[in-house]
Amino acid sequence: MSDRGIPHQAGPTFKTASVLRTGRRVVRYTLILVTIVLVIDAVVGEKGLLALLKAGREYHAVEVALDRARAENAALREEARRLREDPAAIEELARRELGLIKPGEKLFIIRDVQPKK
Repeated sequence: MSDRGIPHQAGPTFKTASVLRTGRRVVRYTLILVTIVLVIDAVVGEKGLLALLKAGREYHAVEVALDRARAENAALREEARRLREDPAAIEELARRELGLIKPGEKLFIIRDVQPKK
């Protein structure tokens, strides 16, 4: 006995040690399970790695479409400028799109003749 009248224990009993091991094992397995769940969520979750990769592909596709639209816009602006400032551009467009000809010009339509059998 100790000075205060409390019985002194030499160490943990077999039952206490077994309970401690079981408790540690439960804590260890719980931590492993939580870790696995967190890793799976980080990979395939709503904001996980797969979602991040998909968003990156979508961003790249939108970026390419935007660059294409900007190039088309620049080409249309240039064509509009030419049509405002260059009479030859208007004539070229009228001939190409509307099939117009100048007075006095003659239009020749050339067709391929199919060979006779």
